[in-house]
Amino acid sequence: MSAEDLERYETEIELQLYKEYRDVLPMFSYVVETERRFYLANTVKMDVKNEQGRVYFELNLQDAWVWDMYRPARFVTNVRVVTFKDVNVEELAGKDL
Repeated sequence: MSAEDLERYETEIELQLYKEYRDVLPMFSYVVETERRFYLANTVKMDVKNEQGRVYFELNLQDAWVWDMYRPARFVTNVRVVTFKDVNVEELAGKDL
């Protein structure tokens, strides 16, 4: 497989992932972005922890979808994320707006 073939393949996978994201977005209430992943979820619980002077975030997501083109299954029942990096949680606008 040439570099061009690989790039074309990855571009196609990313386009399929974007289309899936667009289709499933209305099913979720929150967008969660971490350094490593992007999630859609219906329940988000975030705890800020402090251990020996180091602050970190522990997130628990339920009923989630993971943006990851290499995962065979992107729907996940429960996700636990622990990170020392920034976390962004946004509530999506309701359907009645």
